[in-house]
Amino acid sequence: MREELFALLADLVAIPSAYPPGDTTSIAAHCEALLLPEYETEIVGSGNLVARMGSGRPSIVFNAHADTVDVGNRAAWRTDPFKATLAGGRVYGLGACNCKSSMAVHLWLAREIARRGGPQRGEVVFTFVGDEESLGPGGLAHLREVKAIAPDTLIVAAQTRNRLVLEERGVMWVRVATRGKAAHAGAPHSGDSAILRMQGVIAALSGIGERASPTGQKSTLSIGRIRGGESINVVPEQCLIELDHRMLPQDDFEAAFSEIRRLCEKAGASEVELLTGTPGFSAPRDGPGAKGFSEAIRSVTGKAPEPLNVVGASDARYFARDGIEILVTGPGDGADSHMPNEFVRLDELVEAARIQLDAAARLLGLKSR
Repeated sequence: MREELFALLADLVAIPSAYPPGDTTSIAAHCEALLLPEYETEIVGSGNLVARMGSGRPSIVFNAHADTVDVGNRAAWRTDPFKATLAGGRVYGLGACNCKSSMAVHLWLAREIARRGGPQRGEVVFTFVGDEESLGPGGLAHLREVKAIAPDTLIVAAQTRNRLVLEERGVMWVRVATRGKAAHAGAPHSGDSAILRMQGVIAALSGIGERASPTGQKSTLSIGRIRGGESINVVPEQCLIELDHRMLPQDDFEAAFSEIRRLCEKAGASEVELLTGTPGFSAPRDGPGAKGFSEAIRSVTGKAPEPLNVVGASDARYFARDGIEILVTGPGDGADSHMPNEFVRLDELVEAARIQLDAAARLLGLKSR
């Protein structure tokens, strides 16, 4: 298992798929070749592979993204970023952690399911997508839009050190504008500063206080960008801010945006625009996927599943409104990715493969070998 997982990961690391440009056509074709002819495969959109086996319900869908960040500072790498290097139990390489480690696990799992004769009930689907690092709509979001998949349980890969994430906060990006009247800075009283108006808006947004859920999730609001004014000696006519609001999994998305818009407009904002966003999700602890993975973690590790609340948001967010069961898990630590000398521990790949095979057997009724 260790040798097969390392070989799979090494082949994936060797295929460039960095964003920009985020071209995943070659790596999708490589994965397709590994899964044929046992799986029914289709390339959907630009560089997204869908591979399925079985039919009917439940539909268990595994997802991992194939694109990576760019190499960055090449001189900071101690190894070739496009060659998987095993040293001290760690596999180094670009994407070795995020997210080609999970791709290797999913490829191994797909082949192991085939070696066991396939699902005894329902179907299993493996998706390898692009457009994740660019936060674009062409990856998993596209598969949902064109109905290429219709999961009952969706397992999205992320760097959780094989812990199970059952919920994520919603995310909302908003742009707010204030407008004033330009004037000479020597006579500011003859104008109306849009920046001073924005001060009132920012103060009003502080009314959206931090809240906590019973599971320890916390809502947040952060102003990440501000722009205003044309020249130091001119009273600014316009000011813009862009903010990031993370909502609790149970929060209503439209109500949360309405609250932000109400506060901003009351404080003098001339425009409040929703840029993008999705609600959060929360999987029930007694759902089939949650139970299957929890029991698998306990069986493989001998320990109770350790809950994990994540800071970011995964591609799972695109299915948050669909009423399906969503889980997030995978080998690796997010802190070890998106930087030179990215790595994943080989032992974690092996552990992930065992956990996910055990869970798949519980969900799909796989035969023993």
